[in-house]
Amino acid sequence: MPFVDRDSDNDLERVALERIVPALLAHGFCYVDGLLGELVGDAVLEQVKEMHVAGALQDGRLVGAGLGVHRRSVRGDKIAWVSGSERGCEAISFLLNRIDQLISVCAHQLGGKAIRERSKAMVACYPGNGAGYVKHVDNPNYDGRCITCIYYLNKNWNTEEHGGVLRIFPEGKPYMVDIKPLFDRLLFFWSDRRNPHEVQPSYTTRYAITVWYFDSEERAEAKRRFRELTAP
Repeated sequence: MPFVDRDSDNDLERVALERIVPALLAHGFCYVDGLLGELVGDAVLEQVKEMHVAGALQDGRLVGAGLGVHRRSVRGDKIAWVSGSERGCEAISFLLNRIDQLISVCAHQLGGKAIRERSKAMVACYPGNGAGYVKHVDNPNYDGRCITCIYYLNKNWNTEEHGGVLRIFPEGKPYMVDIKPLFDRLLFFWSDRRNPHEVQPSYTTRYAITVWYFDSEERAEAKRRFRELTAP
């Protein structure tokens, strides 16, 4: 299926510079609704559903959990990592290119961050059995992750019935922020300790795609530390 740009480059630049950058700098998070439109968003959703049905999603791993900690008490999602170049991921590839475009415009306006690369995409499903993800920080230890981007794929989502809210606890603020995982919504937030967050229990199937953009200097330093720790 061919994918046609819904917005011009000028529209993307306007969204990046007038909405995303100011919100990240002032509040540490931002979301954009209607990123791809119904047609392309549906295509992304269908590809994610096909991966789920085919058994491509596996239990999410825990990093740094202590002995005796049961995985599902911490995170209940099933995930797969994709680059977008895989067969059957054409719509996901289009999504990733769109996010790349937005971040490339934002990168030079975010306080000297050298953002030049990102992770693969993590396709995630919370299977609707009360699964969630406890409060955590994506990058607590300077691993290079700078901006977390989450694209949601959930139509007709009712948080009172379905749960599944992403709750952010902005550092040093007296309030919490609840983000509904609504179809065709793209969320941005700083990946470091400024934004502890949790996924509240979901009571129906909840889909999302996450990518992390790296500060290249912090990433290089993290790789150097890893080499030193693992050197014979």
